[in-house]
Amino acid sequence: ITHLEDRIDRLSSDRATRRRQRNRAGVPVVSIVGYTNAGKSTLLNSLTDSDVRAENKLFATLDPTSRRLRFPRDREVIITDTVGFIRDLPRDLVTAFRATLEELEEADLLLHVVDASDPRNEEQAKAVEDVLETLDVERTPRIVVYNKLDLASETAPHLAHRTGGVAVSATTREGFDDLLARVEDVLWKKGKVQAPGAVPEFLPTRHG
Repeated sequence: ITHLEDRIDRLSSDRATRRRQRNRAGVPVVSIVGYTNAGKSTLLNSLTDSDVRAENKLFATLDPTSRRLRFPRDREVIITDTVGFIRDLPRDLVTAFRATLEELEEADLLLHVVDASDPRNEEQAKAVEDVLETLDVERTPRIVVYNKLDLASETAPHLAHRTGGVAVSATTREGFDDLLARVEDVLWKKGKVQAPGAVPEFLPTRHG
């Protein structure tokens, strides 16, 4: 645990420097969030043609990895992967876990990746949204991305239709055109600063 906390402390300073540079450049930031093993790193790799490590283990993605993603008309975003969420995180890891998510405070858009092939996907999605609410980013626009369409060809489109999300396969890139069009719509056509739209059924609604 001490080694993990020391590593996070070192990375925190690096992240702060990168955030200052991005703010000066005025480039929108898109952060990928999701339950562990939902396919976040694979999605980042496929969207940006990069090779970020994707492992089936807790905290495989500790230092949020950032890549540039270009859009038409010379527009681009910084897209960032974050540590995978889990339910019932051990108490001595909670502080370290939250420290890795400070990038989310600077995000203009969140991509909440859900494993559509996992029968517990709604429970996992709620766990992620519960954490996001405690981080005070509940008003950041988000797109729910139902991943693993190649493994859940019936489930993913149904969930996406019901909640207003997007169904994709990070492996085959199916659905990427729809996802990128939605990202472009949120960031540029509607403007970066806005309240989120309709809250999907599995997401907790904040009142007051």
